[in-house]
Amino acid sequence: MIPHVFDRSLLKARRRKAIAEAPAGADFLLDLVADDLAERLATVSRTFDLAVAIGGPTDAIARAVAQSGKAARTVRADVFAAGPDGAHPAEVVIDDEALPFADGSADLVVSGLSLQWVNDLPGALIQIRRMLKPDGLFLATFAGGDSLTELRQAWLAAEAERSGGVSPRVAPFAEVRDLGGLLQRAGFALPVADQDRLTLRYRTPFHLMRELAAMGAGNPLAERRRGLTGPGLMARAADLYQEAHADPDGRVRATLTLVSVSGWVPHESQQKPLKPGSAKMRLADALKTTENPL
Repeated sequence: MIPHVFDRSLLKARRRKAIAEAPAGADFLLDLVADDLAERLATVSRTFDLAVAIGGPTDAIARAVAQSGKAARTVRADVFAAGPDGAHPAEVVIDDEALPFADGSADLVVSGLSLQWVNDLPGALIQIRRMLKPDGLFLATFAGGDSLTELRQAWLAAEAERSGGVSPRVAPFAEVRDLGGLLQRAGFALPVADQDRLTLRYRTPFHLMRELAAMGAGNPLAERRRGLTGPGLMARAADLYQEAHADPDGRVRATLTLVSVSGWVPHESQQKPLKPGSAKMRLADALKTTENPL
């Protein structure tokens, strides 16, 4: 049974709101991820006929793929058709957990800061694998690892102190060591997973929380506590955050781990490992050393 971790309807609503109300600069993280994905794509020696760019709430991912010159056509897909004012329409409205693409219909799929919100990540990866043609490429970046660990710790401590219990407020994130295995399970060849750990700094914890809301990345957990958070609890969480994670200048740190993955749909032209026992040279000879039998 697929766990119901995220409230997908709430996530869609917050993305629409982020389009309409986000202040300038609130999408800096998505722009950063888009630039990184474009650089990774630039190292690929081949070009693709049809690319599908999954990610929002802006068109940064689709724009980066289109401007890379690696795809003859780029289709933007996301969980909404348009914001309240019609801005940033996606060409294909999707749910990342039920992709409406035929098997073998795309040559390249690129996703940025989107798939960390799916309830069934292994299933989503399998669907992406199926929609790609042989020798098709999948590139994605997730928020993962210990992202926002400072915020998680502060809320847990504040709620335990004030109410004697805790409510989930920061989403669980996938680990880089797990994603390589998930790519293999989904049927991808040559899987690669790596991570970059960033430290962001904010004037106060409230500035961090406001920026997360502006990105449409507020608490989307299905088991979150309903109702408004009292000002006393919020103030206490901010105080604990400030006490534990402030720099000498008073600004607070926020950890962000970006996990990047890539995988190819198997094809006969791809490199394959040699069969066991087929080596032409002993390892000891290659290292110019003496082999000592056990």
